[in-house]
Amino acid sequence: MTTIKQKVVISAEPDEVYDAYMDSKKHAKFTGSAAKIDARVGGEFTAWDGYIVGRNLELEKGKKIVQEWRTTEWPGNNPPSHLEIVFKKVKGGTQLTLNHTDVPYEQAKDYRKGWIDFY
Repeated sequence: MTTIKQKVVISAEPDEVYDAYMDSKKHAKFTGSAAKIDARVGGEFTAWDGYIVGRNLELEKGKKIVQEWRTTEWPGNNPPSHLEIVFKKVKGGTQLTLNHTDVPYEQAKDYRKGWIDFY
């Protein structure tokens, strides 16, 4: 298992960036793939036409998202990973810090690239 860490500044307000992740229609619009998100703690979600699935563990609007996360290619014997996204207002928009832990080592390179290319 390994960890993916990324940081980027997005030219939008923290609540807008949060909503792009947590609102099904907005998520689908910016990724170009179907998403269904129950935006409550304990709520389940799917993204990328069902390729990504998981459950919300902690939600603070405009501040933080913590989720259990896996894909349809996830090794069957591996537990879900944990995804934490933190939003911080900075000059020019929102600093987004992504910390994706417990990622199967053999898949980390593809997921790291996927976060950059598609999110």
